Amino acid sequence: MAKNGYASSLDEQQIAQSTYIKPQARLLHDPAVTFEEYQHYAKRTREEQDRLASPKLQWRQIINRSTHKEDALRIDAVPDGKFNNVPEINFANEENRLQISDDEWSNASRAMRTASSGAVFYLITTDILGPYGVGFAMGTLGWGPGIALYTVFGFMAGYSGYLIWHVYLGLDSYEFPCRNYGDLAFRTWGKPARYVTNIMQALGLLLILGQVTIQYGQNISQASRFNLCYIVCPLLFVIAGFFMTQIRTLKNYGLVANFSVWLTVLTIFITMGVMAHSPPNYPISILGSAGATVDSTTITPDAQGNYPPIIHYGGLPAPNLVGSINGLLSGVLAYAGAQLFVEFLAEMKRPRDFLKAMWGAQLFIYAVYLIYGCYVYHFQGQYSYQISYQGISVYGWQTACNMISLIAALIAAGLYGNIGIKVFYNNILMDIFKAPPLINRRGKIFYAAIVPVWWIIAFVIAAAIPDYFGFVSIISASFLLPLTYTLPPLFAIGYDVKKNAQREGEGYDPVTGEVTRHGTTVQRWMRGFMSGGPVQVAQNVWHTIYFFASLAMCGLGMYAAIEG
Repeated sequence: MAKNGYASSLDEQQIAQSTYIKPQARLLHDPAVTFEEYQHYAKRTREEQDRLASPKLQWRQIINRSTHKEDALRIDAVPDGKFNNVPEINFANEENRLQISDDEWSNASRAMRTASSGAVFYLITTDILGPYGVGFAMGTLGWGPGIALYTVFGFMAGYSGYLIWHVYLGLDSYEFPCRNYGDLAFRTWGKPARYVTNIMQALGLLLILGQVTIQYGQNISQASRFNLCYIVCPLLFVIAGFFMTQIRTLKNYGLVANFSVWLTVLTIFITMGVMAHSPPNYPISILGSAGATVDSTTITPDAQGNYPPIIHYGGLPAPNLVGSINGLLSGVLAYAGAQLFVEFLAEMKRPRDFLKAMWGAQLFIYAVYLIYGCYVYHFQGQYSYQISYQGISVYGWQTACNMISLIAALIAAGLYGNIGIKVFYNNILMDIFKAPPLINRRGKIFYAAIVPVWWIIAFVIAAAIPDYFGFVSIISASFLLPLTYTLPPLFAIGYDVKKNAQREGEGYDPVTGEVTRHGTTVQRWMRGFMSGGPVQVAQNVWHTIYFFASLAMCGLGMYAAIEG
């Protein structure tokens, strides 16, 4: 007999799972867990979380570590996320997982979820690593293209964040938590996608850490008037990073993240004031200004040593497309934080609140970037340096900005180190080597031991590649563009198609563990793509276009980075 209009042959009616298995009995990334099962537990988790009060970012609790009770869950908790009924055992070991109850398994996941939307706002804005390069990017693009592209890239980065949030809410649960970017890839496209995503994210975070180390090694070198050997400069930054990255939970990072944001804003205000009352730092313009990138004649002094006057462009400054694309790639660094959003969501008590924090942070970042970039370009034109505060000519203020931004960057670099280590830990050490989870004592010791190794690798990268501009172009095109703009629409397509392919009589039965599907895989994909109503179908088409357009931009960016 046909069921719901579909033949009931073995080819077309599939029972993907016939025996109920508890979530804690599964492998950490078990391909036998179906999309429908992830959805079932995600709905239960969202219903529970919606009944919880939104947590507040309370500085006194973070500092004093005072305890409080979660009445809604009736579980004794303290601000660092420990739960009294979470056993101190290694959940990465399957035999150990079989010994714990359903409540203990769920509470182990709840214990990691303590961050508020306020903390996430500060964590996202801590990612302001790129405002100092916006004036430089404007100088390579001109007023019109620069403003337009920053606006488009900023909005699309926010849209990518929305897609990540959308997929996360549909697939994350206490029973099967999504802890990193690769988990979304795994649950929408399978194991190969997870491997590719995790490799890209881990390398991207490590290279960003190296990029920050290069940039702020230059800070220290310039502050010493180049009297200090360059190899020592990034080393000093790395040693300080050892201690900053020991902050393990993102909730506790919220306090220092807030401090970092305002230090960055202070640096911006100082450079704006100095630029308005002093000329550009002409001697270093040849090393990394917009003019050096697109047209070196605009920064070359005459026989008497007089530098050309400041000039501006309404459109692209020269037919040098490679130089303009490289300038744009330095701007992509501005919106590179989307790859961290799953990690932020994974530690939120109410992930549904993430959207307001994300859009608020993106708007703040966009406003800061664009206002500051236009200001720098107005006063310095083609002399806009790739690290703007190093392009001011008053040494005292230059040194002050170097030191203030150094502290802010150390905090941001610590955040990248924190997330990068967690990606490596969760996907390599826990999956392959059965390392203990980070919520118990042994896991915390493992984390502390990995921190210096991670930073040492960043130091090796920084010491070996002092070409800051070229390095930024390479990592932006190879990792940051795909992680921010290419993967989110791909995950959204996979999620929406699988969700909308389900029909009446299909789905997961929590009693028996059965998952019933009708139709072949190809039929289900076609059905899912064309289902959900006109708006959903239009979104599927748009996400497909978005995916291929961003992929093309990655290719163009890599070409420009290599040629430039």
